[in-house]
Amino acid sequence: MKINNYIDHTLLKPTVTKEEISKLCAEAIQYQFFAVCVNGSYVKFAKEQLKGSDVKIAAVIGFPLGAMSTVSKVFEAKDCIANGADEIDMVINIGYLKGKQYEYVGNEISEIKKAIGTKVLKVIFENASLTKEEIKTVSKLSEKAGADFIKTSTGFGGGGATIEDVKLMQESVGAEMKIKAAGGIRDIETARQYIKMGVERLGTSSGVSLMEKGTANKNSY
Repeated sequence: MKINNYIDHTLLKPTVTKEEISKLCAEAIQYQFFAVCVNGSYVKFAKEQLKGSDVKIAAVIGFPLGAMSTVSKVFEAKDCIANGADEIDMVINIGYLKGKQYEYVGNEISEIKKAIGTKVLKVIFENASLTKEEIKTVSKLSEKAGADFIKTSTGFGGGGATIEDVKLMQESVGAEMKIKAAGGIRDIETARQYIKMGVERLGTSSGVSLMEKGTANKNSY
């Protein structure tokens, strides 16, 4: 279990500076994380910092509220891809989901996937704000719309990933749908547990700490 291969090394706080993004990218190269996850304004800069490495770039759109129009999210996604992003992590319109406007939610996911073509699309739910039935519903909507991943949370919504929610997401979709657990993953034991469950990606700002703790047992590193 090489935990570094699962990590999206994440820095999304509103106060982030170029110096911090540069450090994030250097850490991602050092520890061979799968990707860095950044806001759209830093995609081009991150691309420059990661030149010559295998580290991917994931960009968030509609972040963190998800309440922007579909047109604006599509534009944002296209812009991030044009600037060098390999993956898009989009936030659903949470209010529309809760208002049972399922067609809108599904169409929005579909439109963004069409806009980015073969690039990877991860759909962020914000599970702490949803009921179990809503989690099931949006999991199925995401699958039908052609998303590549479903993702637990932004990390900004008052709650993060939970084992229970990840199990529910897994049960709601087919085996082809991948899952990203994000929010609150700060210790090596939790990271291992999610990976053993079949989670394909971990979104965390604690990647370096996880790797340093993992060196105590290099077979699980």
